[in-house]
Amino acid sequence: MARNKSANRAAAQPAAGVNCPAAPTSVWINLFALAVSLGAVIWLREYGQHLAVKTQSLVVVAVALALPIILLEWLFLKPYRNPSAGLDFRRKNHSLRRTAVKLLGFYLSVGTVAFVYWLFPEYHGSFYDNYFSVVRAVLPWWMLLAVPYFYLLDGAMTEPKDSYWQLGSWVLGQRKGVSGKAIGQLYLGWLVKLFFLPLMFVYLGNNLNTLLNFDLERLFGSFKAVFDFTFNFLFYIDLLFVTVGYVCTLRLFDSHIRTAEPSFLGWGVALIGYQPFWSLFSGTYLKYDDAPAWGYWFWDTPAMYGIWGTGILLLIAIYVWASIPFGIRFSNLTHRGILTNGPYRFTKHPAYISKNISWWMISMPFMVSASGPEALRHSLLLLMVNFIYFMRARTEERHLSWDPTYVSYARYIEQRGTFAFLGRWFPVLRFGHGRLFNRGDDVAPPAPLVSGASTAQPNATGPAGA
Repeated sequence: MARNKSANRAAAQPAAGVNCPAAPTSVWINLFALAVSLGAVIWLREYGQHLAVKTQSLVVVAVALALPIILLEWLFLKPYRNPSAGLDFRRKNHSLRRTAVKLLGFYLSVGTVAFVYWLFPEYHGSFYDNYFSVVRAVLPWWMLLAVPYFYLLDGAMTEPKDSYWQLGSWVLGQRKGVSGKAIGQLYLGWLVKLFFLPLMFVYLGNNLNTLLNFDLERLFGSFKAVFDFTFNFLFYIDLLFVTVGYVCTLRLFDSHIRTAEPSFLGWGVALIGYQPFWSLFSGTYLKYDDAPAWGYWFWDTPAMYGIWGTGILLLIAIYVWASIPFGIRFSNLTHRGILTNGPYRFTKHPAYISKNISWWMISMPFMVSASGPEALRHSLLLLMVNFIYFMRARTEERHLSWDPTYVSYARYIEQRGTFAFLGRWFPVLRFGHGRLFNRGDDVAPPAPLVSGASTAQPNATGPAGA
C-alpha cells in the first residue's frame, strides 16, 4: 500500500534524544534453549549412535532448541499479544469458508515449492537427500495440522483476509479485495524459504556430524585441534539458529514473515554469497583466497599462530553472538521484526562487520608471496566482497525502514552506537545516506502480507542486519 511521501519523510525524522526500542526477544531464553540443545548433542554422542546422523539427529537438536524458546516466550513474553501478530483471541470470528480459501492458498504455495524443487536440476543431486527425506516424513503431518491451525488463527486474526486468502480467492476467480502485491510478497517469502532452508539444513547436518564424531582427546594435543573444533562448533550454533528460524515462520508465535525484500538489487547482493551462485562468481571474478591462508604464514611461530587463530575465533564468536538473539526468527531477505538486543545494541550489522574482518585475517590476501601486485590484486578482490556486504546491509536497511521501529532504532545507533563516529567521519555510512537508500523516494514499500494491515511492527523482533 503506497503511503504519502511527505508523511514518509516526516516519520523518518529523528527525535531529539531518541531511545533504543525495547527488544521483545530474550537473549537469556535463547541461551537457555541453546543449552538444552547442546545437552541433546551430548546425549547423541553418548547414546544416539543408532540414529541417522543427518536426519533424526538433526530433528532432535532442532526441536531441543525451538521448543524451549516457544514455550518460554509464550509464558513470559506473550508474543501473540504483539500488535505485529495481528491476533486477538477474544474474537470469535471463525469462518469455515474463509479457512478453506486460505488452505487452498497455502496448499498451492506448498505445491509451487514442490514444483520448483522438481523443475531445477540443482535439487536432483544427492547433496539434498537428507533434507528431502525429512520433508517427505514431515510433510503429510504438516499439511494435516494446517487445517486446525488455520481455523484457529482465522477466528482470532484482526485482519483475517491475509495473503493466503487472497491467493486462494484469486485462484477461485474472485478479484475483489485481492492484492497482487500481497500475493507477490507471499511467494517471495516462500522463495526465501525454499532456497535457504535446504542449504542451511545440509550445512547444519555436516557440522553436527563433525561435532558428534570429533575426538575430544585431540583438544589436549595442539592449538590446531582446538581451533578446528571451536571453528566448527561456533558455526554449528549459528546454523542451528538459522535452520530453526527458517522453519518456525508462524503467526501464532509472532515469528511470521511480515514482508520480503522487494528489490532485485537486494536479492542479488544477498544470493551472490551463497551456493551455487558463489561458486559461479568467486571462481570467475572474486577469487581472493587462492593463496596460502593464515596457518601457512604462522605455522613456524606457535605463539603467533595461537594469537592470530584466537583473534579469528573471537570474530566468529561475535558473528554467532549476532545469531542468538533471533531465537526462532532468523531469516534472510525478510522482515520478521526488529532486533535491538545482544550485539545489535551496539551496531546495526555486527554479523557483517565481524564476518568481513575475519575473512581478512583468515585469507591474509596482503601476504601473497608471489609479488606486490598480486597481493594488491587479492586485496582488491576481497574489498569487492566487502562492498557486496555493504550493499547487502544498505538494501536491508532500505527494506526495514518502512517500519518506523527500525527508523527509531537506526537513529539511536547513529547517535549512540559503537561505530557512530565513523558516520560523522564518512557521511556515506550514515543511515539513509544518498537518494538510492532514501525511504519512499525510489522504491514503493512492499505490500504487507495481511490486507489492510499497517507495515509498522512496533513490538516485533527480527533481522536488523543479520
